[in-house]
Amino acid sequence: MSETRPGGAPELPLEERILEGLDPEQREVATTLRGPVCVLAGAGTGKTRAITHRIAYGIATGVYTPQKVLALTFTARAANEMRNRLRGLGASGVQTRTFHAAALRQLQYFWPQAVGGPLPGLVEHKARLITEAAQNMRLSTDRAAVRDLAAEIEWAKVSMLTPDTYPARAAGRDMPLGYDVRTVQRLYQSYEELKTDRHLIDFEDVLLLTVAVLEEDERVAATVREQYRHFVVDEYQDVSPLQQRLLDRWLGGRDDVCVVGDASQTIYSFTGATSRHLLEFPRRHENARVIELVRDYRSTPQVVETANRLLAARRPAPGSTPGSWATPLRLVAQRPDGPRPSWNEYPDDEAEAAGTAARIRDLLDDGVRAAEIAVLFRTNGQSQAFEAALAEAGIGFQLRGTERFFNRPEVKQAVVQLRTAARAAGAAEDTPRLVRDILSSLGYSDRAPRSTGAVRERWESLASLVSLADRMAEDAAARGEEFGLPALAAELERRVAQQDAPVLEGVTLASLHSAKGLEWDAVFLVGLSEGLMPIGFAETADEVDEERRLLYVGITRAREHLVLSWTLSRTPGGRPNRRPSRFLEALRAPEEAAAGGRRRAVRGGPAPRSGPARGGTSRPGAGGARAGQPRAPGRS
Repeated sequence: MSETRPGGAPELPLEERILEGLDPEQREVATTLRGPVCVLAGAGTGKTRAITHRIAYGIATGVYTPQKVLALTFTARAANEMRNRLRGLGASGVQTRTFHAAALRQLQYFWPQAVGGPLPGLVEHKARLITEAAQNMRLSTDRAAVRDLAAEIEWAKVSMLTPDTYPARAAGRDMPLGYDVRTVQRLYQSYEELKTDRHLIDFEDVLLLTVAVLEEDERVAATVREQYRHFVVDEYQDVSPLQQRLLDRWLGGRDDVCVVGDASQTIYSFTGATSRHLLEFPRRHENARVIELVRDYRSTPQVVETANRLLAARRPAPGSTPGSWATPLRLVAQRPDGPRPSWNEYPDDEAEAAGTAARIRDLLDDGVRAAEIAVLFRTNGQSQAFEAALAEAGIGFQLRGTERFFNRPEVKQAVVQLRTAARAAGAAEDTPRLVRDILSSLGYSDRAPRSTGAVRERWESLASLVSLADRMAEDAAARGEEFGLPALAAELERRVAQQDAPVLEGVTLASLHSAKGLEWDAVFLVGLSEGLMPIGFAETADEVDEERRLLYVGITRAREHLVLSWTLSRTPGGRPNRRPSRFLEALRAPEEAAAGGRRRAVRGGPAPRSGPARGGTSRPGAGGARAGQPRAPGRS
C-alpha cells in the first residue's frame, strides 16, 4: 500500500517533496542543476535552503551522485549546518567542507605520492613563530602587534604574494603599528624560514600546496576532477584570490559550479576577500544563469526597510575603485509588521551599557530568550562595559569571536575529565547533576560570577558544557531513552572533530565581523558614533563603503527588535564631543518623523521603560510578533 499524506492524498515522490515550500526563485535555484549558476542572495532570503534543496533535488533525480558533489563554505559551523540539512533531505554522502578542510584532506591523501615523505606538521597559531622571528630581528612586539603581523602575513599569502613580491603590492597599505613595509617583508621572510627549518606549514600553505600539487601533477589533478564533478560555493563574495585559484584547479576548465553570495555583505577585504569574483562571474561564464533571491524571511518590514535605506543612501565618492560597489539587492520583507527600530543617545559609554542592560531586562521579562538577544559592536575593546553592566544586572552572557571553544584550556581539561568518568559510568539517573559535580573542580558553579574577564570566560565555557548535557538529557527523556556520560563523551568527541561549539543560554556579545552568518530576535547595535562607525582608520572611499556594509550586516542580523545607540562622550562627565555616525542620518529621519519628532538624549543612565524613544519605542519588546513564532515558507 502506498503511503498517504494527511487528508488521504497520495504521498508525493521524493523529488517533488524536496521542492515543496520553496518560493519561485528558490525553486529556480533548486531545479537549475547544471552550471554555471550565480545566485545573488540577500540577507535572510533562504540561500542555504535553496542550495541544499538544489543538491538534494539533483541527487533525487539522478543528476548528481552524492559522493561527487563538493559543497564549500567558510566556517565549520556553516559546513555542519549544511551537512545536517542535506541529511534531513535524504542526501547523505555529500562532501560539505570549508576550503581549508577540503584542501587539507586532499593534501594528506596525495602528499606521499606527489611529493614523498610525511606531510609537514600544521601550525594552528602563528603567534609563537612570529614572536620568535621578531626576536631574531631584535624587534619588540606585544600581543596586539603579533596579531596584526599575523593578519598581514595571512593577507599576503591569500593574495599569493611571496616575501619578494610583497613590498610592491603592500605599498600604501596600513602597516601594523610601528612597522614599515620593508620590516614586515623581512619578518615575513624570517617566519617562512622558521617554518621550513621545522618542517611546518600553516593554513594558507595548505591551500598554496594543494594548488601546486594540482598544477604540477596531472595524475593527481585528474583523480580529483574525477572524484568531484559538481561544486557549490557559499558566501562567494568572501573568496580570496588564492581560494579562487584552488577552485579553478578543482574545476579544471569545467563550469558545473553554483556560486552564492551578496556583494553588500563583503566585510572581510582586510583578509584578502573580494567580491570581484562574484561580480565578474557572469562575464567569466557567458552562459551563466543569474538568479536573485530578495524575499526576506528573517526580518520584519521595519528592519528590512532600515537595511534597504542604509545601502540606498550610499553615494559614489572620489577615489572609489570602479566596480567595487555593486547595485544592492532591494530586500522585500515577508514577515508581519513589528516594532519600529529604537534610537537612543546616551551621555557616555557607561550610561549606554547600563541602558542596554535595562532594555535587555525588559525583553527577558517580555519572554524573549536570552540566547535570542545580541549586543553587537565595532571593536572587541567595546565589550568590557557591556560585560560589566550585564553582570551587574545578573544577566548571563557569552562572548563570540574569542579563542576557539575547544582550544580553551578549561574546555580541554573538562573534556578529558568527562571522558575519563564516562569509561567507568553507564546510564545514570541524573547525568546533568553528575556533570555539574565533575566540572565543579574546574570552577563551575550554578550561579554565574558577577566579575568579568578570565574568571567569567572560564565559567561560560564550563556552563556551555553543562547546558549541552541538560539539552541531551531532555532530548533523551523525550524519546524515552536513558542518557549517560558515555553518550555525552561521544557527542563531545564529534563536536571536537567538527569544531561545533555548544551554545550557552545567555545574551551574545560580539563584534560585527564575528556576527556574520548569525541572527537573533533582538539586536542592539551600540557605539554608533563617528570614529567607531565608520571606524577612525577607514579613510578611503572604499574603506568607508566597507564600514557601511558592515553596519548593514549588523542590521540584518535582527529578526524583530532593532535598537541603535550612540554616546556623546567616552566617560561620565567627559566633554560631549562625539557625533552620531554619518550613516544614521538617512535612517533616523523617517523614523523620527513617524514618531512625531526627535527625542532628547538619555541622561545619566538607562532609558525609561515608558515613553517614546528616538523613532521607536523605548521598550524593544513592545508590539510585534512574539519570539519563537512559526517561520514563513521559504525561510532559510
